[in-house]
Amino acid sequence: MAQPSAPPYRRIVAEIRRRIDAGELAPGDRVPSTRRITQEWGVAMATATKVLTTLRQEGVVRAVPGVGTVVAEPRPQQRAARGPAPRERRSRDADGGLSQERIVRAGIKVADAEGLRALSMRRVAAEFGVSSMALYRHVAGKDELELLMADAVFAEVELPDPAPDGWRDRMEAGARLQWTLYRRHPWLAKYLSVTRPQPMPRAMALIEWTVGRVEGAAPVTQLHMAVTLLGFVMFTAAGFEDDLEAEQETGMNQDQWMAAMEPEFEGIFTSGAYPMYAAMSDSPEDSFNLETLFEFGLARLLDGMAVLVEGRGDTA
Repeated sequence: MAQPSAPPYRRIVAEIRRRIDAGELAPGDRVPSTRRITQEWGVAMATATKVLTTLRQEGVVRAVPGVGTVVAEPRPQQRAARGPAPRERRSRDADGGLSQERIVRAGIKVADAEGLRALSMRRVAAEFGVSSMALYRHVAGKDELELLMADAVFAEVELPDPAPDGWRDRMEAGARLQWTLYRRHPWLAKYLSVTRPQPMPRAMALIEWTVGRVEGAAPVTQLHMAVTLLGFVMFTAAGFEDDLEAEQETGMNQDQWMAAMEPEFEGIFTSGAYPMYAAMSDSPEDSFNLETLFEFGLARLLDGMAVLVEGRGDTA
């Protein structure tokens, strides 16, 4: 407890922290607003603002858009310092049956079935029959939830044992592991970013493993190879999410949509202006799709990398 001689804002900070430590305010609960602080403690708005700013700087609270300032989830070292959670706080969490792991799994379930655009804290909360505020005690917000979801699904990847020895076989295996993962979770490919990567050790481990047999190349060259391969698989697999979203918007699956578009395409093909497309009309229906794009592109990409690796064209 702060000493009486401490500045007013410090005494208020100490009181709010006491409420948090005592379990009166649990992670995700709203703390007094600046207006409430001015009313309860009789201080100026500037002092109330300084109280919340100090608590945020100390990592005690965080701002949630559309909600307000809430109690932050304590860091591991803070949990250890505080000791066991008060009985009241434990019972409140147990009543909802919520945990970070359960929330992440529910988020994955929603995204797999409805796409990442359908994901929201409210939508995930509906899976448990609770308010979205209950989720904030375990997850900071949608951004953190998406990151936790992506990291969790990468944990599903089982690396081959024994691993392929050759660099090409290893890179092909890594690409296929990614492809299988994106097929299982269509939203994942569009979530990942090459230009603004997220800190996901499990995903990074897969990429590191994929180029693990590229020997003699500079690390920057290995990284370029890894990200080029990743980008190809991601870009192609993004079609899974596109198709899922299109089906939800139109009510038609891919076969139904193609059947509906057939008269339009027939007119284009018979115009004589597009001989390549017209020639495709005699090909089997499964001769061009995401799977064939992946197989063709992967082979050609590795062919090109073979010139670099086996021809020792690495100058980086």
